Amino acid sequence: MSRKYFGTDGIRGRVGEYPITPDFMLKLGWAAGMAFRKMGACRVLVGKDTRISGYMFESALEAGLSAAGADVMLLGPMPTPAIAYLTRTFHAEAGIVISASHNPHDDNGIKFFSGQGTKLPDAVELMIEELLDQPMTVVESSKLGKVSRINDAAGRYIEFCKSSVPTSTDFAGLKLVIDCAHGATYKVAPSVFRELGAEVTVLSAQPDGLNINENCGSTHIESLQAAVLVGHADLGIAFDGDGDRVLMVDHTGAIVDGDELLFIIARDLKERGKLQGGVVGTLMSNLGLELALKDLDIPFVRAKVGDRYVMAELLERDWVIGGENSGHVVCCNHTTTGDAIIAALQVLLSLKRRGETLAHARQALRKCPQVLINVRFGASKVDPLEHPAVKEASARVTEEMAGRGRVLLRKSGTEPLVRVMVEGDDESQVRAHAETLAKLVSEVCV
Repeated sequence: MSRKYFGTDGIRGRVGEYPITPDFMLKLGWAAGMAFRKMGACRVLVGKDTRISGYMFESALEAGLSAAGADVMLLGPMPTPAIAYLTRTFHAEAGIVISASHNPHDDNGIKFFSGQGTKLPDAVELMIEELLDQPMTVVESSKLGKVSRINDAAGRYIEFCKSSVPTSTDFAGLKLVIDCAHGATYKVAPSVFRELGAEVTVLSAQPDGLNINENCGSTHIESLQAAVLVGHADLGIAFDGDGDRVLMVDHTGAIVDGDELLFIIARDLKERGKLQGGVVGTLMSNLGLELALKDLDIPFVRAKVGDRYVMAELLERDWVIGGENSGHVVCCNHTTTGDAIIAALQVLLSLKRRGETLAHARQALRKCPQVLINVRFGASKVDPLEHPAVKEASARVTEEMAGRGRVLLRKSGTEPLVRVMVEGDDESQVRAHAETLAKLVSEVCV
């Protein structure tokens, strides 16, 4: 059964445009509450990032959940992985995150976690979708859900993050700059790194509801690069708006992406004999990651793009580390979802153990030139990925690059975009092929 509302990462869109409206969120809260109640007594945690529309949607979801007879525990602004963790520790039936991740403030969305802190099973998402098409009802007054607020949520999560490194860990002497994207990590991230001894300079930690991800964070890393250089810091850490993505900047100002961070963590686990199996990447993972891991005799497999698919592959194989080049890194030996703070801590721990800089650590992975072009498509009924001309051109480029690169065309799961990616060992050739394919995709989308 195809999904009407859920994408690869929950439900997301422009605020005020269906389905990201208060009335839909009311109905969604009710439908989710009814679905979760089928599992028994129902408690649902609700957290959000810092965008202004979170207040509105929090209230609507709260009302819908209560109408279905589900008790609600409000967390306030918290990173997405914190909500996954707290859902487990409070033994709730589900967790809900109000966030549009790395998108600007005028977008928002809803993500769900199961009681185990993982993405909802497909069957539960489909149950919620079916209920959304049914008339909304209200349980009798004596069975309405109650609402409470968890006041120590931030402290609980800070301690959890710190527990992902040995108790003897001391980052004294380490000079960090962290960019919180005016988002959900703005309170907890500075505390985690400072309490572990690092000297921390904080950027973009003054959220006003409108400035989340605005020229800051992991999607706009220029300010962090400048601050690292000006402050002579050892490295910089950039989070996205909801705290499930992380990128870094080394002391020279160079960006260190998710593939490189994944390699550094995996190599450290391998050296300590704690790498269970191999590494899961995605279709977008750089070929250089695959080759660098091969040199270390570490197995590597690619999942579809999206952290839920990375997680599914990890669970199926019983492996512990996976991620995306965008900065989603999942450390299953510590948590159940992509967690930017925990991933950053594992990188810092690896650097400390090896006594090396981030700039030196990343040199073991030689990335292949990779060009990604996003092509926006509107109301066209033509599926550009199935268009004969696009398929023929893609096959032709693949043939020309045989043994020296690859082509990937895919639709974004969260935005109306076709992502055209070409990768190979000749940068000029890669760029030319990517631009040709992107132009063709744009033409057939008209």
